[in-house]
Amino acid sequence: MIRESAIYKALQPMEGLFTELPSWLAGQYDAKSGGFFYARSSCRLEGRVPDIESTAQALNMIARLELLDEVPTEVKERLVVFFQSKQHPESGYFYDDDPLMKEDEVMVARAIGYSRNALRLLGAAPLYPLPGTADQAPAYMESPESYLRWLESIELSNSWRGCDRLSCSHVYLKDLSVDVQKNYTDTALHFFERIQNEHTGLWGEGSLYVQISGTFKLHIFYNSFKVPMPRSAKIYTSILQALRHDSATDMCYIRNPIHLLSYLKPSMLKSELLFILLTTTANMSRLLRSDGGFSRELEHSPPAPNVAQVKPGDSYPNMPKAVFLSEGLVEGDMNAATQALLIRSLCYELAGLEAPRLNEQQRAAFLQALALASS
Repeated sequence: MIRESAIYKALQPMEGLFTELPSWLAGQYDAKSGGFFYARSSCRLEGRVPDIESTAQALNMIARLELLDEVPTEVKERLVVFFQSKQHPESGYFYDDDPLMKEDEVMVARAIGYSRNALRLLGAAPLYPLPGTADQAPAYMESPESYLRWLESIELSNSWRGCDRLSCSHVYLKDLSVDVQKNYTDTALHFFERIQNEHTGLWGEGSLYVQISGTFKLHIFYNSFKVPMPRSAKIYTSILQALRHDSATDMCYIRNPIHLLSYLKPSMLKSELLFILLTTTANMSRLLRSDGGFSRELEHSPPAPNVAQVKPGDSYPNMPKAVFLSEGLVEGDMNAATQALLIRSLCYELAGLEAPRLNEQQRAAFLQALALASS
């Protein structure tokens, strides 16, 4: 019996972590803008409105929880308007109100993918051509040679940040014709394999979890073009080493290894799978908050978007207030919550089991909280 198996029993403590998440999620909705806030404290920041990434993450969570069909039509329509209103008509890019967003190429590239996918989930589409089709792609996309020069220029002393920049270029490659696209993807894949650590299977520098996080970011590029990641056995060994010996103080340090394992599909001993599931649950439980959500970091929820992306040596308390999404309290945040829910799904997938659906009480709590937020 599945319910009597050691693997199934190892997953049950994880279920208890998500009891109040649906109502927390619905409570982040902002009827005025049509988007979702990053955290409870976000609405208290002067001039702060929901951002693209948090809203897209909320929508992804709603879909993952199989609640999208139950969301009122008016809320869906407001979501469509939210994303469409963020698109610049001439360039095709999607921008938040924060003027500093345009200066971060990673955030700009991510906003394209988030907005495009969100509109697809809602049965809608961007109002204007995307950058790749509007001849608004970055200058490095002029030729495979200029693309390679750009790839080689990326600093990898912080693997997480550097590999994120490398990987995000895939959004521009996706809109190229098949023949042209192959020249670019071949250029990138040859470069990636050349700089991969042959002993660990990881990329770049930093702590083991930082290198695994960078490798996770790079896997997005490989997965986007359905290409296997080289030295996968070495990567698996590195992941086990991190889970056994390093402290996961960030939700990303919990999600990234699990997501990589889901992609790599390594051959695992039952004892290794049990260890991975139990360790992951224990790590997640440390980030669960009293409001029903999860924090990105152990001590609190970071106030700035993608804090891990900040250059080494920077400190987000010294960053301009304009980039802050919340007050940085001990509270749930959208980034951590969407990762936690994804971790749950991936753990069941690794175990060869189907994640259970929400019970009726949780579904009712979600709809009630959404109705309250919409009023």
